[in-house]
Formats: sequence, structure tokens, C-alpha cells
Amino acid sequence: MDKRMLTHGGDLYGAARLCRRAEEEILDFSANINPLGMQPQVRKAVLDGMDAVERYPDPLCRRLVEALAKWEQVPEDWILCGNGGADLIYRFAYGLRPGKALLPAPAFAEYEEALLQAGTEVVLRPLNKDKQVDEEFVMGLPADMGAVFLCNPNNPTGLLVERELILGLLKKARAQNTLVFLDECFLDFTREPDAYTLKEYLGEFPNLIILKSFTKMFAIPGLRLGYALCADQGILERMRLAGQPWPVGGLAQEAGITALADREFPIHTRKFVEKERAFLKEQMESLKLFVYDGAANFLCFRAAGEKNLYEKMLDQEILIRRCANYRNLDDEHYRVAVRGRKENMRLLDGLRFALWGG
Repeated sequence: MDKRMLTHGGDLYGAARLCRRAEEEILDFSANINPLGMQPQVRKAVLDGMDAVERYPDPLCRRLVEALAKWEQVPEDWILCGNGGADLIYRFAYGLRPGKALLPAPAFAEYEEALLQAGTEVVLRPLNKDKQVDEEFVMGLPADMGAVFLCNPNNPTGLLVERELILGLLKKARAQNTLVFLDECFLDFTREPDAYTLKEYLGEFPNLIILKSFTKMFAIPGLRLGYALCADQGILERMRLAGQPWPVGGLAQEAGITALADREFPIHTRKFVEKERAFLKEQMESLKLFVYDGAANFLCFRAAGEKNLYEKMLDQEILIRRCANYRNLDDEHYRVAVRGRKENMRLLDGLRFALWGG
């Protein structure tokens, strides 16, 4: 029996074994994937690109980088592609090897794991009682930090950090020669991503590295595709050299190029997610759950006294995300994706039965 405890959602394979069901029988609310699914043209591009599997992929992802430069409105040499967002986190940790790094708690677990593997001393700073990044976090950045990590919106709470706060952090970090690793992987799901993204400040702050991913918005987690933005080409080169020479497979590159051709898709997604997120939050709160005011395509919540809610939901063939492995959260915290209305209703019925017996 595989007894390893995985730190991420989306492990349908392990969940299926636990409840003795086929993977397709389980409704997955643990992974935060676009509820609209993969674009049809992306599926076609992957199938049409099968012949290219017989040759090595472009190690520099040239066509994909060209498409991304137009999409993000940044120079091509400010872009580094990777095998998903996690690959780029590890490339940063191994390529830059900061002596000490400051992490908020809670935050995405892979930051800490990657840094520890690279020999970095990790300093965790619990967020305030509302689990928000505040002025104290920004102004309290120690001078000896080689790097500081932020996720906006935060994973797992979904809470947004105001741009002015992050700009304050960037200014303080620049003065101290501290790198700022800013994860914006979920920002495209928020109502006004342009009001929060820091990409327009990349030229002003060469110490800023922004992480983006195709995984969530374009619903292709199985293809593994992400990218980093940074104006300091030296930083990107060190990250590039920290991994194997073919960071992105050929099919993933074709998927990414095709996905970026449709600028309307994220707009439709945001409208859909905003409506369903508001519905789901209201209904969950009616079940006496404390739900964080998340702005992304997931909701984090606390179920007081319910330390076995994961198991109760899995008994109903519904997979939710346990959040006890996040620093500064306990085993009464969980996270669920925002999906379509039919799936969300099934989740709510499952929660109602698990919490109230009907």
C-alpha cells in the first residue's frame, strides 16, 4: 500500500483506491481547474501535433515565447518557460540558492519544499488573524533575506493583496538586494487582474520574478506548462541552467501557442467563475461554515469541529482538499474548487449530509 501523504490536490488516483471507486466516478473539487474545461482548439492542436513527438521539442520554446511576449506585452527575453509552475519554483530555488528566504504562512507548500531542498534557510511569518498580507509583513522584511515569496491571490485562502502593498515590498526588497518571487498563477481568475498584476513594474524592479501557469486557466494540468517573467536576464539564465535542457514537451508547447490565440476565453471564464463563486460561498455560509472571501476559482473554509470532513465527503465520492499541511492552518480547514452549477449543487448536498446528516 502506498502510504505517502501528497501535499497537493488532484490526487484522484489515491482517492479512488481509498474509496474503491474508478477515478472517473469521483467528483474532484480538490484541484482548481477552469470549470469551462480545455478549449476545443487546444485539444485539436495536441492531437494534430502527435507526429512531432518523434523529434525533440524546441529547448528554448521559441514560438511559445513569441506568443507569450504578445500576450503579456513584455520583451521575449524576459520570459522563461517551464514544465509547469512547480518546475520554475524549483529552478529558482536551485538556480539562485538564496541563503535565507521569507515565506508567508499559509502559502503554497512547494515554495518551502523547493527552498529547503536547495539548502535555503526558510523563515516563516504567519499572516495576521485574517490571514492577510499587511503593512507589518511588508515593513518587517528582514535585511538579511535573499528572497521573499508571495502568492496573489493567496493559495489556499484566495485572498488578494493590494498592489500598493506589494509595491512597498518591492521597494524595500530592492534597497536590500532581496529577490521577490511573486506567484500570480491564479490572478487571471479574479475580477480585475490588470488592477493587481505587477508585470508592468518588471522593468523598474529587476529583482521581481513573476510566476504564471497555463495549468489552471487553460485546464491542461496533465501537459505541465508554466512560465516566469523577469527583466533580469541573468536571473532567468540561472533558472534555465538549473534544470534539464528540454523544459517543455512539444505537445505542451503547441497547446500553449494555440491557447493564447483566444483572448476571449479568460474573459468568459472570469464571468463564469465570479457568478458560481458567489453562489457557492453564500450557500456554504448558510451551512454555518466560515468561508474566506476568496477572489480566485476556489474557496477556503473552516468547518469547526469537523476534522474528518475529507473522509465524509470521499464516502460520497467527492474529493475536497485538506489544508492541514498548510502552515498556520489546522485540520478543520479545507478548500474546494469552483465548478459548474450542477457539480456545485452536488458538493453542497454532500456537505449538508456530512455536516447535518441530511
